[in-house]
Amino acid sequence: MAAMTPTAPEAAPTAGPAPAAAGTGRVRRTRRRPRVWRGLVLGLAGGYFLLPLVASFVFTVHVPGQGVSFEAYTELLSADGFSQSLLLSLGLAAATIALSLLLTVPALLAVRLGSPRLRPVVEVVCLLPLVVPPIALVTGLSTVLRWGPEHLSKTPLYQTFIAIQNEDFPIVLVLAYTVLALPFVHRSLDAGLRAVDVPTLVEAARSCGASWPYVVLRVLLPNLRTALAGAAFLTLALVLGEFTIASLLGFQPFAVWIVSISGAQARMSVAVSILSLVITWGLLLLLSRAGTAPQAAVGTPTPTSRKESQS
Repeated sequence: MAAMTPTAPEAAPTAGPAPAAAGTGRVRRTRRRPRVWRGLVLGLAGGYFLLPLVASFVFTVHVPGQGVSFEAYTELLSADGFSQSLLLSLGLAAATIALSLLLTVPALLAVRLGSPRLRPVVEVVCLLPLVVPPIALVTGLSTVLRWGPEHLSKTPLYQTFIAIQNEDFPIVLVLAYTVLALPFVHRSLDAGLRAVDVPTLVEAARSCGASWPYVVLRVLLPNLRTALAGAAFLTLALVLGEFTIASLLGFQPFAVWIVSISGAQARMSVAVSILSLVITWGLLLLLSRAGTAPQAAVGTPTPTSRKESQS
């Protein structure tokens, strides 16, 4: 009877755990390798960028026979034209950012909502400054600025030509910088608009009774916060580092002032270059922080907000 009693068949050995373990080990090995290479690449890149800056800083503070001295930086802060040129560049950057966004945001929203077929036309127009060299642009500007006062001296436009060339705040530089920044602003905003379902947001807000100013300011712009910060980031870097147009037109923002003072004292010229990099990096970090800061969720307008938007 015992021989006839059916017995359970022996379970065949499964090879599951072993491959899993081998697979786990293989995954672990593949995960460790990118970290090593990532650290190596970041270390080499950091050394490539930081070693010249460290060497420049040591050159500015180490005086042979005297030791460590920060005289170059103290003299720089009290140098003639330092604060004026820096404030001028910051003002030009703020005006350029505002004008660029005022031109591109409504145009791209209108194309996105009303005329998608015009998107290639707008893209080509915004990318044209990449084709025209800055030296050709400044040559055309200088020709127009010379031609205007001579032929329009008896018209109201004469005062306009004089006003836009005011040395305290040259509006002509704002116009030129806006043209140069159009490709970067367009790319940043276009990428932001592609990541957002603009027609759906607009239709939902409008169906809830929101006005067009409310839709743009409270619904669309908060969703484009990162794109707006990126556009401002690129425009600020362009304005603070631009030299050709301002120099040939005879104005002296911060970049031109750095070059003009570089031949006076060697340590001061290196100190002003380091200080300009620190200021630029600080402003760019602030803009990047503003673009990545957490924001409140944007929902449909409440009845109170509807009344406010309609009023």
